[in-house]
Amino acid sequence: MADQSIPRRRVLLVGATGLVGRSVIARTADLPQLVLQGLARREMQFPEGARMELVLADTEDWGEVVSSIQPEAVICALGTTIRKAGSQEAFRKVDYDLVMQVARAAKEAGTRGFVHVSSVGAETGTKNFYLRTKGEVERDLKALHFKRLDVLRPGLLRGTREGDVRFLEGMGRLLAPVADLFLQGSWTKYRSIRASDLTTAALQCVWEKADGQFVHEHEGLQRLITKFEKAQAAAKENAQ
Repeated sequence: MADQSIPRRRVLLVGATGLVGRSVIARTADLPQLVLQGLARREMQFPEGARMELVLADTEDWGEVVSSIQPEAVICALGTTIRKAGSQEAFRKVDYDLVMQVARAAKEAGTRGFVHVSSVGAETGTKNFYLRTKGEVERDLKALHFKRLDVLRPGLLRGTREGDVRFLEGMGRLLAPVADLFLQGSWTKYRSIRASDLTTAALQCVWEKADGQFVHEHEGLQRLITKFEKAQAAAKENAQ
């Protein structure tokens, strides 16, 4: 039986087929309080025990789908790479245009909370196209004035991507546990994080009560993770 101290949340997941999206889906088996719907362009295989309704639609129709679903919260895990997209223009269509299309539709539909997976180093003034695009998305999400906006800025994500081999990222994952030891002080925000841990942080944002705009880098993500784990442990204890 679900513990009533943790309220149910109707959450829409966009970017369901990616590393973070798949991790969110995998967590649904352990979270009876989470009513999850996914929005994607293609079919996908769910992890064993996962509980999610998947809505398939062409990206140009995503705004209409979001409007019809009217979720309480959105977890936006959309993202690609310039190499995979094929060009800077194609990359921006996903990481900026599609994110904002979903966000505007969610705002109009009355969605309270929007959780966006960005990147450490996101900045509108940087010369790096990837990070500049991320920074522009953050800026324009803030301008929509959701009751609660959470921007997650992870460092290197550790986890296995399905059908998306990234050689340099793979090498980084191997070296990350050692490299993280040297990232202290102001450099702590660049530490790597497991996709499953980033998922935990994103889910905690869904249940946060305070209104406002929040940016979470490595240490902030760790605080969210700790808070989530404590709440779930208490819920299990109360349910016994």
